[in-house]
Amino acid sequence: MTPYTQQGRWLLTTTSLLLVGCGNGNADQSWTDYHSQLASNLSIAAIERDAPPNIGAFPERRQRLIDIPETREGMLNIYALRECNITSLVAARNNQLGRVAPPSQHWLYERTLWQRLNVCWNSDVPDGLSDDNKSRLAQLTELKTAQLPAVSWNAIFGSEEWEKSFSRASSPLDSTELPAIDDHLAAVTYLEQMVLHQFSNDWQHDSATLENHLKTLQERPLTAEVLRSVLLAHQRLTEANEALASKLPDATECLQDNFPTWLNNVEQVSQQWLTAINQFIDTHTVTPPIAVKNYQQTWLSMRNPQAPWQQFQQVKAEHLALRNQFKRC
Repeated sequence: MTPYTQQGRWLLTTTSLLLVGCGNGNADQSWTDYHSQLASNLSIAAIERDAPPNIGAFPERRQRLIDIPETREGMLNIYALRECNITSLVAARNNQLGRVAPPSQHWLYERTLWQRLNVCWNSDVPDGLSDDNKSRLAQLTELKTAQLPAVSWNAIFGSEEWEKSFSRASSPLDSTELPAIDDHLAAVTYLEQMVLHQFSNDWQHDSATLENHLKTLQERPLTAEVLRSVLLAHQRLTEANEALASKLPDATECLQDNFPTWLNNVEQVSQQWLTAINQFIDTHTVTPPIAVKNYQQTWLSMRNPQAPWQQFQQVKAEHLALRNQFKRC
């Protein structure tokens, strides 16, 4: 994947740039006001401005998923393990409704199946089985144990709710009316707990709770909004820095003490959300597909110097350093 760098406005395609011409709305008005005040202080006509780039496209669904071979067992073989209480569960998964169930419900099915197999294997049931059926139970338990982490990954990264959080058809956050993200953070925390406790027989999942949290994530493309806010801030601070630098080193102008305090609020929301998203992705024990790994490193990472967050931090530090070279009005 193309690295996220300043060169060529992060080397995005012409199509990507064309998508950015509108949609900044109130988010950009605060920057317009700040630029106007700086221009007045610096005695220049105006600060030159360009449209910030859009974020990169989220990987296609097939690129996000881990291949899991289908488990094939005849119903007679499953019935032979009926004391494990999995017969009706498998039948429900194989009926018409089960086959078209969303990824989240498939996740719950696979976790329930693993729990019942695991409990059964560690009970006295295997002692009463024939050698063939005991071997079959051991193999099925081992297989489902190995597959469950990949099932957990696919349940999230194959869902529409997760995909919509990264929608490029979004706008930066409105700095004058930032969203309350507590419900979104709670949703990601619940998903993280499901992953962390997927091999626990004591921790019980709840279908309604899971679906409600996924619905919360679907309500707005929060990840995309945060990333576009960071890109916008980077763009506007870069432009302001160019204007400030043009007046140095023999600046006679003074600056009003009007560094945007609202930027701190945008930064705080962005930091909270990006931290939660990265932590959730890193909670999974499977190796992410290369497309997702690249996307995380290029756009979501808070450590990569070339990713939006660190690029924003760098240009913000440069901006404050430049401002400090001017006397105060």
